[in-house]
Amino acid sequence: MGGLGKTTLVKKVYDDAAVKKQFQSHAWITVSQNFQFRDIIKNLIQQLYNEIRQPVPPEVESMNDIMLSEFVRDFLQERRYILVLDDVWSIDAWEAIKCVLPDCNTASRVVLTTRIADVASASCLGSLDFIYKMEPLSDTESWTLFCNRTFQCNYCPPNLEEVAKKILKKCDGLPLAIVAIGGVLALKDKEKTDEWEMILHGFGGEADGSGKLDRIKRVLLLSYNDLPFYLKSCLLYLSIYPEDYSIDVDHILPKWIALGFLEEKEGMKGGITSTDIAMSYMKELINRSLIQVKSTWDDGRLITCGLHDFLREIIVSKSKEQDFTTVATRYYTRWPEKVRHLAIHNFTDNPQEFSSLKCLRSVVIFGYEDPLTATFLSKFLSGDPKLLKVLDLDGAELDNIPKQVFKLFHLRYLNLSGTGVKIIPKSIGKLQNLEVIDLTRTNVTELPVEILKLRKLRSLWLGGWGDYSNEYANWGCKCPLGIGKLICLEELYGIEADSDRIVMEVGKLTQLRGLAITKLRREDGKELLSSLLKLSNLRDLIISCIEEDETLDLQHSVFPKLGFLTLLILKGRLERVPQWVTSLHSLRMLRLENSRLRDDENVVGSLGHLPNLVSLTLHRAYEGETLCFKVGGFQKLQRLELGQLKRLKWVRVEEESMPSLRKLRLGDCKLMQELPSGIQNLTGLESLGFFEMSDELVHKVRNLDKQSEDYQTISHIPEVFIGHWIDGQWEGKFL
Repeated sequence: MGGLGKTTLVKKVYDDAAVKKQFQSHAWITVSQNFQFRDIIKNLIQQLYNEIRQPVPPEVESMNDIMLSEFVRDFLQERRYILVLDDVWSIDAWEAIKCVLPDCNTASRVVLTTRIADVASASCLGSLDFIYKMEPLSDTESWTLFCNRTFQCNYCPPNLEEVAKKILKKCDGLPLAIVAIGGVLALKDKEKTDEWEMILHGFGGEADGSGKLDRIKRVLLLSYNDLPFYLKSCLLYLSIYPEDYSIDVDHILPKWIALGFLEEKEGMKGGITSTDIAMSYMKELINRSLIQVKSTWDDGRLITCGLHDFLREIIVSKSKEQDFTTVATRYYTRWPEKVRHLAIHNFTDNPQEFSSLKCLRSVVIFGYEDPLTATFLSKFLSGDPKLLKVLDLDGAELDNIPKQVFKLFHLRYLNLSGTGVKIIPKSIGKLQNLEVIDLTRTNVTELPVEILKLRKLRSLWLGGWGDYSNEYANWGCKCPLGIGKLICLEELYGIEADSDRIVMEVGKLTQLRGLAITKLRREDGKELLSSLLKLSNLRDLIISCIEEDETLDLQHSVFPKLGFLTLLILKGRLERVPQWVTSLHSLRMLRLENSRLRDDENVVGSLGHLPNLVSLTLHRAYEGETLCFKVGGFQKLQRLELGQLKRLKWVRVEEESMPSLRKLRLGDCKLMQELPSGIQNLTGLESLGFFEMSDELVHKVRNLDKQSEDYQTISHIPEVFIGHWIDGQWEGKFL
C-alpha cells in the first residue's frame, strides 16, 4: 500500500554513489495513474540528454510515438542503464514502456514501484524472487522513527510515553503516517498532555463518501486539520497541480502572496518581506511532512517540492468541498457554481459558458494538447473575472497579449514565460496592482515607459538562458530610463545595461534581493559598484558583459559591502578577482565565466578564504598552467567544477585543503595529462568526473592497473566517470 516507503527506499539505492557508478545512463520516471506514453518518453529523453550535457535534438518534438520509441532504443543500445519507474498503476503502462527499452545483455536494470501485485508479477517474468514486498515497520522501528521525528532524539518524556504509544499504534507501522503525526506533535507543548490526548481522540469519526478513511489518510487528515487557516489555504492551493508534479518553489511563493494567503502583510519589521513569510510557510509545511522536498541547490536552497499521492487526494477532496479549486481537463464538462482558482490541464479548445467566473481569483495552465489561443483567451476573459489576481500562461502559444488582460485591475501576478509574445503594449500601465511579471523565454526585447507606472512591482523577470549547446549564453531586455522609480522591486533579472544612467538607476532600488544585469561595458564598472554600494539587501547577483572580449571593470576604490550575498555569477574578462568579492562572508555559490585570470594566487588564493563557499565553478576563468589548492583553503567547499581551462596542465591539492569536497568535475581541459596531484587528500570525495578531457588522460584513467599508484590515488572515490564526445556520440563510462 502507499506510505510504506517504497519510493524512499528506491531513491536511497538509486542515489547511492556505489550504485550510480555501475551505469552509463540514469533516469527516474514517475508514471502515476494518469499515464501518458508520449509525455513519459519525452521526459526520459530529456533526462538522458541532460545527463550528457547535450540539448535534445530538435527533431524529437515532431516525432510520433513509434519514432520516439526507436530514438530511445537507439540511444540506449549497448549502454548500461538504470531506469526507475516509480508508481506504476497498470500492466499496460509497464508493457508500453518495456517495448522502448533495448535488452542487449549490458546488465542494465529496471526498477519499478507499484501498489498493484499484478503489475509486480507481470514485470518480473524471469523470477518472482525479484519482487520485494514492503512491510510496515516493527514496533521498535516505529518507536525510533516516531521519537526522532517528534523529539529530535531517541527519547520520549515519561509524562507523554503512554499517550505517545497509543497514538503510534494508530499509525500501524506506516512511515508516512508516523512522520506526519510526528510533525504535528513536534509543535505541541511537551508539558500539556491534554493537547496530546486531543490528537489521540481526533483519530476517530471522520469519513469520506466511500466509508472510513484508511489509517494513513486519517493521520494526514488530522495533520491537515491541525493547520492554522493561512497554511490550509496555501496547502489547498497546491491541488491545482497535476499528480506527481514537481512544483517550482520560486513560482508558488509569489502566487500565495498575490492571492492574499499570508497572515501578515502590513507592518513587517526587521527587513522581513512577504517572500520571507511565504518561505517560512513552505518550510513549516515541509517540517510537518505535508510537503516533500524534491530538489535543492548546492547551498541547500529549495528548487522544487511535491505532494505524496495520499495527501494530494485529501486536499483535492477538501478543495472540492469548499469550492476552492477547479481543475479543467479535456474531459471536463461542467463548471461548479463558483470557480475561485482554476487550473487547466491537457487543454481542449472547447469553451463553455463562463458565467461562473465572476469569483475567479487565479488561472494557471499546465500541459495541453490544443493551442491555448489568444482568441479563446479573449473569450474566456470576457467572462468578466474582475477579481482575477493570478494569470499564469506559462508555455501558451500566444503571439500577443489579449487586450482583455489589461482590464484586470486587481491582477497581481502575470506569467507569460515561454510564450511567443514579442511586444508589451502601453496598456500594461493600467495594471497598477501588478506585483510580479515573468517575461523569461519570450521574444520581448524592450519594455515600454508605461512599466514605470507599476509602483507595486516586486519581481520583474526578463530575458533567459541558453541551452547546453551554448550553455553560458544569456540575454536581457531593455528597460526605460526611470526604472529606479520602481522602489518596491525585490527581484530584477535580465535588465540590459544599455546606458550608464540605467546602471546608476539600479542603485535606487534599495529593496533588491536579486539582480541580473547584462550587456555591461567596461566603462560601466565604477557606476555599477556605486549602485551596489546602496544595495545592502542583495542575496543573488549576476553580472554579464556586453561581449566575450569585454572586460568587467569591477576593481575600484568603491567597495560594496554585500553582507547577505549568497550567490554571485560574473561573466566577462577580469583583470583580477575584485577585492570586494573576497570579503563576501555569506557567499555560498560562486561562478566565474570567461574571466581569463592569469594569477593562480589571485584565483584560488583569494577565494580560498571565503568561509561559507560550498560551490565554485571556474569556466574559461583561468589561463595559467597550474592550479594549487593550498592547505587550509576552501573549508566548506562541497562542489568544484573546472571547465574549458585551455592552458591548464596540472592541478594540485595540498593536505587539509577542501576537506568537505564531495563532487569534482573537470571538463575540456585538454592539456591535462595527469590526474590531479594530491587527490587522495580529498577523503570525503564521492564523485569525480572527467568530461571531454585529453585522450592521454582518458586512456590512462580507463586503463588503470589496480596495483598502480594512480589507481590507489582514486580508489577511495565511490564514483569515477569519464565522458567523451566522439563522432557525434557521447561515450561515457563509470569506473
